[in-house]
Amino acid sequence: MTLFVLMLLLPVLVVDGWFLLQLLAGLPRSGSSRDALVPVRAAILVPAHNEAQGISATIRRLQSSARSFHRVLVVADNCSDETAALTRAEGCEVIERTDPRQRGKGYALAFGRDWLRSSPPACVVVVDADCRIDSQSLDRLSAAAAQSGRPCQAINLLSPVKGGSSLVQISAFAFLIKNLIRQRAMQRLTGRVHLTGTGMAMPWALFDQAALATADIVEDMRLGIELARGGKAPQLVEDAFVWSPHAAREDTLQQRSRWEGGFLSLARSLAPELLIEGLKKRSWQSLLAGLDLLIPPVALLVLLNAFLLGLTVVLAVADLISWAPAALLTLAGGLIGLLLLAAWWREGRAFLSAASLAGLPFYALWKIPMYLGLLLKGAPSVWQRTRRSQGADPR
Repeated sequence: MTLFVLMLLLPVLVVDGWFLLQLLAGLPRSGSSRDALVPVRAAILVPAHNEAQGISATIRRLQSSARSFHRVLVVADNCSDETAALTRAEGCEVIERTDPRQRGKGYALAFGRDWLRSSPPACVVVVDADCRIDSQSLDRLSAAAAQSGRPCQAINLLSPVKGGSSLVQISAFAFLIKNLIRQRAMQRLTGRVHLTGTGMAMPWALFDQAALATADIVEDMRLGIELARGGKAPQLVEDAFVWSPHAAREDTLQQRSRWEGGFLSLARSLAPELLIEGLKKRSWQSLLAGLDLLIPPVALLVLLNAFLLGLTVVLAVADLISWAPAALLTLAGGLIGLLLLAAWWREGRAFLSAASLAGLPFYALWKIPMYLGLLLKGAPSVWQRTRRSQGADPR
């Protein structure tokens, strides 16, 4: 009976092990690149849906960060507010798209691409309408894409919210684990990373042929995977950063539901394909990329391990199995906890206060209704704007 239980637990233990390896590989920092940057004529493409509340500030920040040879283009997609008018008032190029039947960021990007074809840039940098990126990050990102001929991704983080609620702070820390620690690990271990939708750049020849026109809620991640399968794996530019605002506290669960629901749906469809592809082609990059998709969001991983640990303890107490399964889960959970603590100390203290750190278990419990909703209703499928809380850039 013990052997049978261990076999059932094997997939979870493998996922735990890969997550632990990612935490270990992603903790060390890389030094800033000293290579001379070659100026690149880039188009900064900004998809925007009902962003009137903050689009003016976004355009002013982009204009201050952009070089004279950059072109900023806003796509006001299916907007019912003053997004386009406010963009024009800032002296920025804007085009409007109206097609209620085809809503989604992917359609907005494809529309912008069609507009750029009359005078194509060397590369395209995609920045969401509520994000911030500095001039050095723009230079590094566009230069990396132009020189490598591959899609490139900046480190995409949620701006810390000073004095924010514990739930908002922990959510920002979880985002850091995913987009900083694990992205660095994927780059070092597999030579490829995920595209995260903002702060991503592609050389024009690649962007011109990319499959953009889709309503997929995680179209960026799917696009990155398909590009990697075609021999153009996205790479991480570790000294380029893009900052996204956090959702207001009351909307944090909605934001996480959209992100995590989309990810889980994508993982369910693509992870098996990548694993089989990796085995057939003997490609460890594809194999590890498929395994990466099997790692659920941190809160869900913690809940899953806690549930299985409780179940194995009950079975052991009832003398139905030995204590070996519970011991293995305890070891895996303990190591995950220690490395998450190390990641917090190393990178996360600007995002998560020591007082809020104690709320991590409650954060996992807080998300149980969300996971139940995703199980029953599936992931949200519509491009929605979430109310934002502005934070500071600690770097």
